[in-house]
Amino acid sequence: SKMTVKAVKMPCTSANVYTKVPDGGWGWTVAFAFFVVEALTYGILKSFGVFFNDLMESFDETNSRISWILSICVFVQTFTAPLSTVLSNRFGHRLVVMAGGLLISTGMVIASFARSVVDMYVTIGVISGLGYCLSFLPTVTILSQYFDKRRSLVTAVASTGECFAVFSFAPAITALKEQIGWRYSLLSVGVLQLGITVCGSLLRPIVIKEQEEVKAQPPEESTETKYMLENEQTCTSIESIDSGVEITTSPSNVPGKTKAEPKSEEPKQHRQIPVENNSTPPEPKNKLLDFSVMRDYSFICYAFFGLFATLGFFAPSLYIIPLSLSLGIGKDHSAYILSAMAIAEVFGRIFAGWVLNKKPIRKVYIELICVILLSVALFAFPFASEFWGLMTCSVYFGFMLGTVAGTHIPLLAEDDVVGIEKMSSAAGVYVFIQSFAGLAGPPLAGVLVDMTKNYSSAFYSCAAGMVLGAVFLSLVRPCKTGLCQQQQQRVEEESTAGPAPELPEDFIDMDIGKAENSGKGSDSV
Repeated sequence: SKMTVKAVKMPCTSANVYTKVPDGGWGWTVAFAFFVVEALTYGILKSFGVFFNDLMESFDETNSRISWILSICVFVQTFTAPLSTVLSNRFGHRLVVMAGGLLISTGMVIASFARSVVDMYVTIGVISGLGYCLSFLPTVTILSQYFDKRRSLVTAVASTGECFAVFSFAPAITALKEQIGWRYSLLSVGVLQLGITVCGSLLRPIVIKEQEEVKAQPPEESTETKYMLENEQTCTSIESIDSGVEITTSPSNVPGKTKAEPKSEEPKQHRQIPVENNSTPPEPKNKLLDFSVMRDYSFICYAFFGLFATLGFFAPSLYIIPLSLSLGIGKDHSAYILSAMAIAEVFGRIFAGWVLNKKPIRKVYIELICVILLSVALFAFPFASEFWGLMTCSVYFGFMLGTVAGTHIPLLAEDDVVGIEKMSSAAGVYVFIQSFAGLAGPPLAGVLVDMTKNYSSAFYSCAAGMVLGAVFLSLVRPCKTGLCQQQQQRVEEESTAGPAPELPEDFIDMDIGKAENSGKGSDSV
């Protein structure tokens, strides 16, 4: 009983302790916090295209050099994902998210006083980029821990925060720039992002404590041991051999030693009971970052999917306004196109969450269908030549982007990829691998635009990356089943090699029977 009491004590002072995943409770507050964090992180990043032309005019730079601002920010955000995982496991999600909010706000405020593009690289790219990492990933990780059955739907709905942010921020920042200029507009955005620290304070840690303490085994074992000891004294029971206590096979059939045997067995029984209590609670699993997921072939394929799919996530929202301006569409109408894309993304995220919440469904295959349709949307942009054509492509792209962007990270918690136990470490490694595409994607699109003098090439490069991502995503499930088959083969090989030590147990039973018969014969003599 002392061992179970020690296992109950938890080091977390303000943690929410549940016997199972609550699927609600304080999780709804965490979901609201994630909604706001999404709005103030990815919502701002996707609205950054509003500043694109202003930065080009102020610093007299090309598309590719301005694109490096967002590219470095996304790279730092995703490259430092393992650091975010380590810090969250060490200090908790709450402190890490609050520190991330301070970094984001500091970088944006300093960037409003920048005098060159290099200053933007450091402030928005490095400082705010690190803050984005420390804010977003811990929030989505702890939200996945609060929900099980409703995880897909709640995460998808909460992730619509960035869509509502793009819908509201793009026109608002455009109007604000005309009144106070882009610098003070950027300063206002930085001050607004201080709200992330408030959201971080709402992220209470969660502890899932299974009801393993209700263990009636120790008293049952004590009664059984007494019963076995009494049977051993009379030498009439063979069941004590099945209990695993090594006694009756010793050559001590002399009547004088029958009283000494139970005394030697009692400490053995007392040794076995604490060992069982120690082995049941899996306490010391304090790995700050578990890289064992890299040995899982299904996760490797899923990571490559994220690597190539990231090429198509940021560039369309970054280049949709310059593309519309190149087609002769006014600034106000261009902002409406970006807002329409954000509204469609809201419905896409909710639709994906609703579909993935259905029970008899293979979620990886649904994700694959959405990625293929998203590739079609990217190929459709260059064929738009006027406002309504571009609006149609934007709405279609926004809807399909919502089905993928809101589910690709929470999908790591599914058994087809890594499962909920390794979700935290897998998310860190997964986003880390995405960082290379986040670094190369926007500048690559910018170089293509500078070479071809046509914004359509940027969308073609995004579409090519999305198609490659669909290829790797289609391999996730086959790799998972193939890996399971290999593990089963290993188990079968071990079981075929294992019978050798199991055979003597049968012979021991037979020898014990013979020994007891001989013992009875000696007693009769």
